[in-house]
Amino acid sequence: MSLGDPALQTPGDTAQCCPSLVEAPLDDAEADELATIFAALADPVRCKLVSLIAAAGEACACDLVDPVRKSQPTVSHHTKVLAEAGLIRGERRGRWVWWSVVPERLAAVCSALTRATPD
Repeated sequence: MSLGDPALQTPGDTAQCCPSLVEAPLDDAEADELATIFAALADPVRCKLVSLIAAAGEACACDLVDPVRKSQPTVSHHTKVLAEAGLIRGERRGRWVWWSVVPERLAAVCSALTRATPD
């Protein structure tokens, strides 16, 4: 169950979000999309949050505060940025949000940084 908040929803076609940086020049929209994703990952706290969530499979927001040594509102801000970039998605369970990574989005980011190998 996704929440109504856009920050807690998975964007549409995430697998096609990220064209390769090395295969062809990016157009303005493609560059904007990649810049949003890279900006979300450029913060060390957000990188750690993605890592914690990915390693756990899913993580309650309440369990992310101590490992990053930040307040709950700060963690909430960072998870919102990651969700808006489509890297994680949230599901409300009771009073907490449980976060999981969007594997297709992470794979698309990885493929944007690599050149396709010939078959």
